[in-house]
Order: sequence, then C-alpha cells, then structure tokens
Amino acid sequence: MPFPSSFYRWRPHPWHGLETGPEPPRRLHAYIEVTPFDLVKYEVDKETGYLRVDRPQRTSSQPPTLYGFIPRTFCGSQVLALCPKAERGDRDPLDICVLSERPINRAEVILNARAVGGLQMIDGGEADDKIIAVLENDLLWGDTEDLSELPEVLVERLHHYFMTYKLAPGSDHAVSIEQAYGREHAERVIRAAMDDYAEEFGE
Repeated sequence: MPFPSSFYRWRPHPWHGLETGPEPPRRLHAYIEVTPFDLVKYEVDKETGYLRVDRPQRTSSQPPTLYGFIPRTFCGSQVLALCPKAERGDRDPLDICVLSERPINRAEVILNARAVGGLQMIDGGEADDKIIAVLENDLLWGDTEDLSELPEVLVERLHHYFMTYKLAPGSDHAVSIEQAYGREHAERVIRAAMDDYAEEFGE
C-alpha cells in the first residue's frame, strides 16, 4: 500500500524541512527549543535537526516566553542591513519568542504564531534579532496586533532575559539591545531573513 502524500518516511529537519508559515511574514511557524520552565538552554543541532543540550543556565534567569526559531530563515547580509550597528549576521535561523496564556511545558513542538514586534539585539557584533509573537488563536494574546499593545513589563522581561542569560562572573558582556520595534519592522526583518535563506540555501 503506498504511503499517503503527507507522510514523512524520514523526519524533516526543523530548520530546512518545514515551511516558514501559512502566510509569512505575518503568520508563521515556530519551532520551539526552550520553554519558560527550562533551566537548560537547548538548541537544534544544525546537522541532524535533533534538539541538543547547549548549556545549563549558569544563573537563575529563565525565558519569560516560549523560545525557538522560524524555519527556512537565515540571518545574513539582508538582516544585517536592518541592524546598522552590527558587523555581520549571526548565520543562524531567526529567533522567535511566543506568548501563550496556557503553559506549554515541552519543547520540540511546532506552533502557529503571529509576529507583533521584536528586539534588535547585537551579540558579539552579530545581528541577532528576537521576533516577538503571539500564539495564534490564543484566548488572551490572540487579538494582539502590535508590540505597543503588550504590557510593558512583558517586553521588559524579555529585554532583561536576553541582556543577562549569558552573563558569567569575570567575562566580558558583549550583548546590547538597540531598540524594541513593532509589527511593521518585524515583518521587514522576517522578509529579509527569508531572502537571506533563499540566497544561502536556495528555494
């Protein structure tokens, strides 16, 4: 009996084998690597697509939202052009933080999200934007259209997390957040990351 056309005989790579979203750059797929309950930083293994332990968190800092990346995006020259103080793109998929009212306590899940804004972050001279999104159809956050509609404290928590999550005594701190931006700029960053992906890996 033939397999149905939608069946994957082998697991697709979450970066390269999934679609960017139903209607990018507005409606996106997010592959979640870390939840707000994790005290260990996980990151997708670029070669295999499986989730790898990156490092235990040195401090008590925990991510305030779900955290992962947008498939088939890449931070290269076009993302760099939108972040004038950076020296280069970080050559990783574009990161995304997703707000959800209901606790989602497991990683390695795929969800639909809508971009509402982002943080322009530079890490070690590299453009490392963090797109901020809401879970699609979320009963609390689902109607949010722009970062300006979110409680200021939530954006502050994200800002604080990314400014501190790599801190270690005696080490240089090379992270800065240049600005928080709304949906319009977030969509420009997502389009740039999609174009960078096509340029780096092909359609």
